[in-house]
Amino acid sequence: MAHVLVLYYSSYGHIEMMAQAEAEGVRAKGGDVVIKRVPELVPPDLARKSGFKLDQPAPIATIDELPSYDAIIFGAPTRFGCVASQMRNFVDQAGSLWAEGRLVGKAGSVFTSSATQHGGQESTILTFVPTLLHLGMVVVGLPYTFQGQMGLTEILGGSPYGAATISGADGSRKPSSIELEAARFQGGHVARIAAQLAAAPQDRTIGQQRSA
Repeated sequence: MAHVLVLYYSSYGHIEMMAQAEAEGVRAKGGDVVIKRVPELVPPDLARKSGFKLDQPAPIATIDELPSYDAIIFGAPTRFGCVASQMRNFVDQAGSLWAEGRLVGKAGSVFTSSATQHGGQESTILTFVPTLLHLGMVVVGLPYTFQGQMGLTEILGGSPYGAATISGADGSRKPSSIELEAARFQGGHVARIAAQLAAAPQDRTIGQQRSA
């Protein structure tokens, strides 16, 4: 059984909803899942003035706990085509985990949101993938076996890189049923691969050459 962390940042609740769907997918495949979020960087008064959803029950994660999971599914909205600074700030504190190779061989996956259909969903995930590779994680996407991402009858978020939702410029659009199903599929896909990886021996040695 894979032990999976869904780690997210959500300003207005869209990514929070997607995180819950990711967790449902993990559970459906027999995985054990924890949902946590990264700290908010915006001052509370400004966050309230901006309409941020501050009543999110998920506890705040710490960097030190990340190695205790078999997989981490990261979720954050796009900001100018890249991952939101709250998530970036959190992951940038993982230097010691990188130096010790403590995330090597674990599954890593990403989901996101954007205000518009072409607002940076793919670039946000793609520019976050190098971080996972530097940490030695095994990148898991959203394969085309999830046929929902092939639809043309409605506006949809998502790509083979990961699930995504579209919020609308005013944030009024909530994740659609297909977008939530994509997140569930991704969560289950990660749980299955993470279980296989956890069962295999891993070499987390840093900076040592093996002789031929």
